[in-house]
Amino acid sequence: MKVLFVDLEREWRGGQSQAFLTLRGLRDVGYDVTLLAARNSPLSKRVAHMGVSVHEVARIGLRAWAAKAMSELIANHRFQLIHLNEPHSLTAAWMAHAHRHLPLLLSRRIGFPLQKNRVSRARYRSVERFLANSKDVARSLMESGIAADRISIVNEGVEIPPLVTPEQRRKARARWGFGKNDFVFGCASVFVPEKGQRHLIEALTQLRKTHPDARLLLAGDGPLRFELQVLASRLGQTATILFPGFVENIAHVYAALDAFVFPSEFEGLGTALQAAMAMAIPCVSTARGALEEVVDQERTALVVEPNGKEFHDAMLRLMTDQDLRQRIALNGKQEVEQRFSASQMVQNTVRVYEDVLRRRHAA
Repeated sequence: MKVLFVDLEREWRGGQSQAFLTLRGLRDVGYDVTLLAARNSPLSKRVAHMGVSVHEVARIGLRAWAAKAMSELIANHRFQLIHLNEPHSLTAAWMAHAHRHLPLLLSRRIGFPLQKNRVSRARYRSVERFLANSKDVARSLMESGIAADRISIVNEGVEIPPLVTPEQRRKARARWGFGKNDFVFGCASVFVPEKGQRHLIEALTQLRKTHPDARLLLAGDGPLRFELQVLASRLGQTATILFPGFVENIAHVYAALDAFVFPSEFEGLGTALQAAMAMAIPCVSTARGALEEVVDQERTALVVEPNGKEFHDAMLRLMTDQDLRQRIALNGKQEVEQRFSASQMVQNTVRVYEDVLRRRHAA
């Protein structure tokens, strides 16, 4: 099967991680895939290195150039469907009238209602199948007027790595300057308001009053980074909270952690959380958005509301209860292996592709 996969994001976020895993998985099962992407985007660079065909377009006037490129690719290749990974790619496909030639599939990862202006309605009508990453997102699509038979749920997935060895852990902690007796909490996420990192800074400030060995590693970047660093400084935590920015190899972050903390106020399926669970790291998380489909209170994670007080209490429990840490870590890893692996995500994506084409041929 020949698939045109389109992702026009310029940065690397959870959706681009899913795109990378999907493209690699499709390649591995024998699909002929081409990626249309923004020039020099992190996704296009990584996909090119794994041998998948990549067609890049200029960043200035991105959607117009992408629409032109899409028209040319459709005319010159025998694609069977187009998988759109984010909203910009949908706009480009609609501008190119791609839906008149091939079925359009759109990945949807957020539970916000669809916009209802005339142009937005026309764009969404061009989509043959929505790939919702969770029941929560599927529900929001139906509440926005999308028929159930146009929606398929494909849970996002993560790789299942081997457990971190003591030597890997030692090197990772040395990389960030953590001592042997430090208890390191960590989070990997973009710095935007709804991700809630401020709650972790407040929680750590209180936690260190009784447990001065607690540390926090906040990996990622975004518009709130400076504001969060100012908050850490104001609360006297400059030396105890690390802001390494965007980390290319995120495994170096996870390997250094004693616990993962995820204070998101609004979330899709939370692949950063899933990745921590897959590595058998005990987690504290909210259940906002679709996260309630991932975490199970007291079994796979400690589940709290996004505020400093509740995170402080849960972080304190993990620090002081080794049996709790071990139980949650083991259950969390098993949950991801059974429900949220990258291989399962690719298999479910393939099933949706085949169903769309089967229904088209039957019609």
